[in-house]
Amino acid sequence: MDTRLDVHRALTDDELRRLDAYWRAVNYLTVGQIYLLDNPLLRGPLTVDDIKPRLLGHWGTSPGLNLIYAHLNRVIVARDLNAMLVTGPGHGGPAIVANTWLEGTWSERYHDVARDEAGMARLFRQFSFPGGIPSHVAADVPGSIHEGGELGYALSHAYGAAFDHPDLVVACVIGDGEAETGPLAGSWLSNVFLNPARDGAVLPILHLNGYKIANPTVLARIPEADLLDLMRGSGYQPYVVAGDDPAQVHGTLAATMDRALDEIAEIQRRARSGGVVERPRWPMIILRTPKGWTGPAEVDGTQVEGTYRAHQVPLSGVRDNPAHLAELEQWLRSYRPEELFDATGAPVDELRTLPPSGDRRMSANPVTNGGLVLRDLDLPDFRDYGVEVPEPGTPMAGATGVLGPWIRDVISANPETFRLFGPDEVASNRLGAAFEVTDRAWVAATVPGDDHLSPDGRVMEVLSEHLCQGWLEGYLLTGRHGVFTSYEAFIHIVDSMLNQHAKWLKVTRAIPWRQPLASLNYLLSSHVWRQDHNGFSHQDPGFIDHVVNKKAEVVRVYLPPDANTLLATMDHCLRSRHYINVVVAGKQPSPNWLTMTEAIQHTRRGLGIWDWASNDDGSEPDVVLACCGDVPTLETLAAAELLRQHLPELKVRLVNVVDLMRLQPDTEHPHGLPDKEFDTIFTPDRPIIFAYHGYPWLIHRLTYRRTNHDNLHVRGYKEEGTTTTPFDMVMLNDLDRFHLVIDVIDRVPGLGARAAHLRQQMVDARQAARDYTRQYGEDDPQVAEWRWVRETDPTNP
Repeated sequence: MDTRLDVHRALTDDELRRLDAYWRAVNYLTVGQIYLLDNPLLRGPLTVDDIKPRLLGHWGTSPGLNLIYAHLNRVIVARDLNAMLVTGPGHGGPAIVANTWLEGTWSERYHDVARDEAGMARLFRQFSFPGGIPSHVAADVPGSIHEGGELGYALSHAYGAAFDHPDLVVACVIGDGEAETGPLAGSWLSNVFLNPARDGAVLPILHLNGYKIANPTVLARIPEADLLDLMRGSGYQPYVVAGDDPAQVHGTLAATMDRALDEIAEIQRRARSGGVVERPRWPMIILRTPKGWTGPAEVDGTQVEGTYRAHQVPLSGVRDNPAHLAELEQWLRSYRPEELFDATGAPVDELRTLPPSGDRRMSANPVTNGGLVLRDLDLPDFRDYGVEVPEPGTPMAGATGVLGPWIRDVISANPETFRLFGPDEVASNRLGAAFEVTDRAWVAATVPGDDHLSPDGRVMEVLSEHLCQGWLEGYLLTGRHGVFTSYEAFIHIVDSMLNQHAKWLKVTRAIPWRQPLASLNYLLSSHVWRQDHNGFSHQDPGFIDHVVNKKAEVVRVYLPPDANTLLATMDHCLRSRHYINVVVAGKQPSPNWLTMTEAIQHTRRGLGIWDWASNDDGSEPDVVLACCGDVPTLETLAAAELLRQHLPELKVRLVNVVDLMRLQPDTEHPHGLPDKEFDTIFTPDRPIIFAYHGYPWLIHRLTYRRTNHDNLHVRGYKEEGTTTTPFDMVMLNDLDRFHLVIDVIDRVPGLGARAAHLRQQMVDARQAARDYTRQYGEDDPQVAEWRWVRETDPTNP
């Protein structure tokens, strides 16, 4: 199939003139934002006083973005399209801001930046200026769901936006620098998961302007035949638009967009006519235009346009170089602003009528402000899914396995607004009950023996954490809900993506017209303490540390100790708004400690004293045993029972933590405990032995301001691990029950000499447990089959 189209009749002369005028206008507005502090319409000669003292911004990609935006506006009006734009080259911020101002949305959101000369001056001044807006396509920009400052996520965000939006067309500009990143390279295969019968469409536009900051780009330099084969191999029909003559490029791009949208409409018509849904070959556009097009061709005798030198500020010496200042004025006047803006500085009527109006404007589309279209989930009552707990420690049940049926019914009750995302680990993490009501989304070929694959699947599985994260972010940002389940160790792969989403949430909290989104929910299982067969490579609880670094008002971390608490926690997370919720829970059979009523109360408190496991009887304890996480809780309870048996006179208070952020003061985190309440629970002066799921220094960091911090002693993961038994794993990291008892003996004043014999027994018990695993390859049944008993039982060591 031809990749270049006959364009002789693509545009009438009038359409071409109007499109080119619009393009010149937004190019002018783009350059003005980068350079001008005053004199926005060049009413007089340009002077040094008109120039910003710090020239910041990116010109190189902007003319191409402006071209694409103008042509998308044309087809939106012609076809009455519901469309949005994801801008991969996010550093083309001034271009997108220019378009939103020209079509009126910017002034509607920011009333002091009207569409007149004074408003234009404010528009120019605010860009990359103290107290203004960033240089990227940030959350401040109407119509944006993608900041783009960190490259690689544009296409996955676009597909996430298209899922379950059947009438939406998501145009996605991929910069050729961005196309070199791993996440973007993986994103091309998202079309395997897009159902043309019930999802929207994505129109990728690969913008090849040839250069990154200082180097050529790979896809711009490989033979075009190879590039076309790469796109075809990823399931696309590529169309090439190339050139440096504006009239020719306008015509070609118009014809190509019409062809692409015709093909999208036909693909969807076939899929929605009741036939078999198969993976189509979706159209995509490869746009080759010069970097910094229409800017200075040369500066100081060196070529700029069409090279990497156009990437940021082509004329950088305009405040101290009169020749550069003259060239800047010549550049700005080349767009003929007197033809584009009237006497008041407003766009002329011809420009006002070219873009769509109302919600059809890409900058005003409600889905790009996802909270506007967000609806609460229909959540089944989680209480109906819990386990009966007649006594603490019974029955044995994996927490995520208990959660699975609830997730299944969440999917059933919300067939268009909830999806489950995971890198090939939904069943592994014991959420396989979801497959009782849905399948894995899949539009590629299937063969006999495939398990739960269909175009209508609500489970999104692909072996790329980047892709799962990007899809989910795009889904949330456009007004839906979801959960990302992953192995704990490998969620680190998306650390940087989480950074960007957390920043988005933080910034948008302060933007009045941005509505709150559904929270980004992580469910991490297959965690550090139960990597029995995978070993050291799969042992890393540090994602929690990374999340805690983010702004307190947007992050929450939960470590439920059992199944009922996990149910209550997940119900809370799916009802929450505008947070990043991290929930860490085990999948292996383990004791359940709390009845559903107790679990709900405990989850609401975030932490609390477990009276049934304590013996301080309302008096001041000799020691506080604290725990956070399912395995640390098990070991702490076992240690408490050993102390009860061997040192019955010792007053022990056991505190369990579900909400990690409760450990911080209320001055540092919205969930934090006031100091007085913290001291009431943990005491102001007694030893605290804290068994924690992750790296121990995080607990010290969260509590360093507390009165009793000097008496806090934390056990957790310390980078010791291998392929071994569950109990040997906790022993390798000194988190086991025997070592916790030793810590109590060593830390409680006056107890050392009196409990010397018990301490020696604990040392011997550790060695005996180690010897047993080495001889038999499994844990000693006295350890593995230990169960909590309310009263001292000499037969239960």
